[in-house]
Amino acid sequence: MAQVLEFRLPDLGEGLTEAEIVRWLVEVGDVVAVDQPVVEVETAKAMVDVPCPYGGVVTARFGEEGTEMPVGAPLLTVAVGESGAPADGGTSGAGASSDGASGARAPSDGSPGAGSASSGSSRSSRSAGSSGSSASSASSASSGNVLVGYGTSEAPSRRRRVRPASVPAASAAVPVPVPVPERAPAAPEGGADGVFVRDREPAGPVAVISPLVRRLARENGVDLRGLSGSGPEGLILRADVENALRAAARGHTPAPAPVPDEGVVHGTRIPLRGVRGAVADKLSRSRREIPDATCWVDADATELLRARTAMNAAGGPKVSLLALLARICTAALARFPDLNSTVDLEAREVVRLEEVHLGFAAQTERGLVVPVVRDAHARDAESLTAEFARLTEAARAGTLTPADLTGGTFTLNNYGVFGVDGSTPIINHPEAAMLGVGRIVPKPWVHEGELAVRQVVQLSFTFDHRVCDGGTAGGFLRYVADCVEQPAVLLRTL
Repeated sequence: MAQVLEFRLPDLGEGLTEAEIVRWLVEVGDVVAVDQPVVEVETAKAMVDVPCPYGGVVTARFGEEGTEMPVGAPLLTVAVGESGAPADGGTSGAGASSDGASGARAPSDGSPGAGSASSGSSRSSRSAGSSGSSASSASSASSGNVLVGYGTSEAPSRRRRVRPASVPAASAAVPVPVPVPERAPAAPEGGADGVFVRDREPAGPVAVISPLVRRLARENGVDLRGLSGSGPEGLILRADVENALRAAARGHTPAPAPVPDEGVVHGTRIPLRGVRGAVADKLSRSRREIPDATCWVDADATELLRARTAMNAAGGPKVSLLALLARICTAALARFPDLNSTVDLEAREVVRLEEVHLGFAAQTERGLVVPVVRDAHARDAESLTAEFARLTEAARAGTLTPADLTGGTFTLNNYGVFGVDGSTPIINHPEAAMLGVGRIVPKPWVHEGELAVRQVVQLSFTFDHRVCDGGTAGGFLRYVADCVEQPAVLLRTL
């Protein structure tokens, strides 16, 4: 006999409450090891692999690829033997508390460095000992691996768990022979058309994305398998569930979804979710909460380009132009610290930050992301170049962790790569300012009293008018422009 344990989508940290299933890495009937990645999900922060804390045979999967799942929703069930019991002392139902997190939570800071190493070492030690250890030894070591790339934590000390007043039957481990799933499909009860069931939810995936639609159906006893969705590719919408409820009240088969009014705009609808949804929410909040203002200036970047050429000709690692601009930004923030701050609305205070965590915009196939260079103020041009390259490559590969995408205090946006001269940046909430850099192009310029062709760039600066006035913002932008035109100005602050 074996136990079937249900693994639920764990707490992803960083305030994330849902994730979209991108790709299943296992099939029903596959044998999985402890901490083996079983599904690739996309959150509003990054693309991550989710490891299963149990070893055994996959007996069921919940959710198709492309489905958005809330934290705590079932992902799959695994049939395990006695030695495969949960490592935290036998807690069944995904080994989670009522919030659906399995094992130990990821560290709140999401640090990827030490966590990755501990993840690898703990995985190898468990693999080596899983075949020969007894049930008691298996229960003394905890998986603790919440998400690949987030890091792991050591086994938590044993503590008494408070069970909720009513635990759903699907959350308990039920002894069944392998590989019978824990929740087998059953014929619906009641209802003239087989639409309604009583006190249970059907097993397996259905064509529903929204957790709100699932809850509406569950609370009203609607079997989603008995509905035909009116959305794209048969997607079941809220209107379909409400239509079924009205039809049941009238005592006949649900009618097709009503034809939209002529005033409704027809076209392809693209859900705002994942990274795109997170960007939309953040930009909307920025425009809604921050009274921003923008100023700009043209600068002669000829000398900056010459300085970079000289640096790279001297040997050693190459220095990027973005790194030089970042070094200029950190020097300017040291002179104008009000711009490296955030606003605490509840306390009605401006919080001036000590460290500069520099975000930079990176365009990827998945959309715009803003990786963060930690402690940019303490890095030289070579270190900044290396970190920009590492984060850019991770952004293009979709392997950035939430820790790589959060905690920024100031953003540098090089939109010149798109071939444009100027822009009005939108502040990356909750930061207080953003510097935008346009393309560098040869233009007529008065240099030393004579007309010449010089390499000119437009710099635009958007700032939160609550943290400073125009004098501070203008001083910051003028200092940046002076450093671009005469890089030797930086020597004053080095």
